[in-house]
Amino acid sequence: MDYSLRDLKFFETVAELGNIGRAADMLGRSQPAITKCIQRLEESIGGELFVRAGRGITLTPVGELLLFRSRQLTSKAAEIDRELSDFAQGNGGHVRIGSGLVSADQIVPDLCAKILAGSVRTTFEIVVDSNIPLREDLRNGSIDLLLGLLPTADPDFTSVAIAEEVVVAVAPSSHPVFAEADPTLETLLQHPWALPSEKLPSRQWLDAAFTSRGFRRPTVLLETNAPALLPRVVSDAGLIGFLPRRVLRREHALDLREIPIGETTFSRQFGVSYRRAGLLSPAARRIVDILVSVGPAILADV
Repeated sequence: MDYSLRDLKFFETVAELGNIGRAADMLGRSQPAITKCIQRLEESIGGELFVRAGRGITLTPVGELLLFRSRQLTSKAAEIDRELSDFAQGNGGHVRIGSGLVSADQIVPDLCAKILAGSVRTTFEIVVDSNIPLREDLRNGSIDLLLGLLPTADPDFTSVAIAEEVVVAVAPSSHPVFAEADPTLETLLQHPWALPSEKLPSRQWLDAAFTSRGFRRPTVLLETNAPALLPRVVSDAGLIGFLPRRVLRREHALDLREIPIGETTFSRQFGVSYRRAGLLSPAARRIVDILVSVGPAILADV
């Protein structure tokens, strides 16, 4: 079957609006031209794509399948066009970077400054979200690079480690947990916590550190999917938290101390990931190279 990308794009617009007349107005085409486009697709497929529904039209099961596949094709075509343009521009081009909240606040500004210092022809789009939806954005090509904690082994991604990040149990210096010379997991369970959301890997690891040893999980008074909020909450409310060791170096005014317990010391890799099947543009490849060379220093500074 031969499919025209133009016909598929017109079909997608009709499907989204549910009305040929409105689709024609949006596309700047006549209504008969859009109708002929739909007819060509139906003849090629051998089945109806739409049925009437009130004053509009709705997709048939065949139409729903075509819409799903059409979006994949048109998205891939747009990606190819962009990649070709980026390669033609050498180190220039547009790069879409996904970043978690903490990375966006503490790392991405320094990274962008270093990149832009070497090439004014590179433009950026920074997408800030949690790691799980960003990984899906990377998988479907909505972003080119994902900066943050490296995902577990995934056949769709190539991941490059930049630096190790250590996450530890912390509390304000005046917290009673420091009255014990050798605190244990049982000691920690006697006090309330402020922790990342249960959906985040660091929280899952911490809970497992207790339950795998036969203990209950910590008592949590506050949890959030925005870990950047936790240092202040832990300090002001006198709670125990689970934070990157670098936060202790950065947030001197909060007077937080690490609770020295090996069982609650979590090491993880911070780095950059990209699609294994994708072809990195020169601009995106240059960003990866910069991250590898200067990333450890940026992370150490923050």
